[in-house]
Amino acid sequence: MLLRLFLAFTLIPVIELYILVKIGSVVGALNTILLVILTGFAGAWLARLQGFQTMMRIRTNLAQGVMPAEEMVDAMIIFGAGLVLLTPGLLTDIFGLLLLFPPTRGRFKAWLRRKFEDWIRQDRVHITYYHH
Repeated sequence: MLLRLFLAFTLIPVIELYILVKIGSVVGALNTILLVILTGFAGAWLARLQGFQTMMRIRTNLAQGVMPAEEMVDAMIIFGAGLVLLTPGLLTDIFGLLLLFPPTRGRFKAWLRRKFEDWIRQDRVHITYYHH
């Protein structure tokens, strides 16, 4: 776990910085900064749009008495994508934008589901049910 945290908080920013420097050397510093700002605004707009659409689906399901489980997972992924988009850098922006698009978000949800099922099979996660 410590290695994963180390990678997340040191290696990823170093890679992001390297990519930004390389892009800056090709297109210029101002254009690189504008690109980062543009991807940030595009991501914020898309996260807001996807978030509102997901909240409307949650409300509709609740009004019909249907548990909005898939929509809740979508909402958490959209929230995570928004957090990733807050970090400056093109790699994280690309990852965040991919999480916001429904087709790629669906693939990510399927991967998460498989990962969670693996954890359950390996007894890394325990689920307790309570019935009233």
